[in-house]
Amino acid sequence: MSSVEAWVGTWRPHKPRGPIAALYGSPGPKYALPGLTGSTYHDPTKKKAPMFSFGTRHDQASSIFSPGPRYLIPSNITRVGRDGTPAFSLYSRPKDLGMFQVPGPGQYSPESSGKSVLRSCPAYSLAGRSKEEGANSQVPGPASYTLPSMLGPKTVVTSAAPAYSLYGRSKNGSFHEDLKKTPGPAAYRVVDPCIYRVKPPQFSMTGRNFTPGETTKKPGPGAHFPELMALTGAKAPSFSFGLRHSEYTVPLIVNKDE
Repeated sequence: MSSVEAWVGTWRPHKPRGPIAALYGSPGPKYALPGLTGSTYHDPTKKKAPMFSFGTRHDQASSIFSPGPRYLIPSNITRVGRDGTPAFSLYSRPKDLGMFQVPGPGQYSPESSGKSVLRSCPAYSLAGRSKEEGANSQVPGPASYTLPSMLGPKTVVTSAAPAYSLYGRSKNGSFHEDLKKTPGPAAYRVVDPCIYRVKPPQFSMTGRNFTPGETTKKPGPGAHFPELMALTGAKAPSFSFGLRHSEYTVPLIVNKDE
């Protein structure tokens, strides 16, 4: 008996001529279609059935509490409604209505309207470069380039003119260099002529000397007041005010010999 099963029909397994959907994986039921349950995100094309929810159980549901006769019914309430007797109440006097403060013509500043009313030319302003643009565009500026120098003997573009430099005078090899290192005239000490010649007379100036005398201070002509002296002429009478004695002062009692 052959192990190969008999073919049924005219179809035989073969390699597909082009791509078919069966050879690739399908996404499956992953599309977020609206559901048919609940009150939120319900499919609007389907009919929604009535829904009921269970509330929370109250703490006092098992006991019965009645308010009792604690209501105070007003006396003007009847079985047919409120009593029709007119009632009046006293209120404070209302405040006077103030006038509405309407702004006058001077409150408006049409000259400050600017571009919103008047036509103006286009205006442009220069702003600083933002940090983001500077970080992204690393472009060298004019100061980054070093042009060749136009001065001095080492020029690249133009022809260089002769250049000279001044140096200090050298001590070696000059005309005034002392090769023998002999002492000069200033190296010798000058001898005093009074040592080997006739010494002339010498004088010195001293301070002024004063003759010793009496050092006591004597009065001068301005120290005397001759107008106060009355010994040489007649003197006018002069009076003075004495002290006022009290009447209650005890007089001086002197023991008088009998």
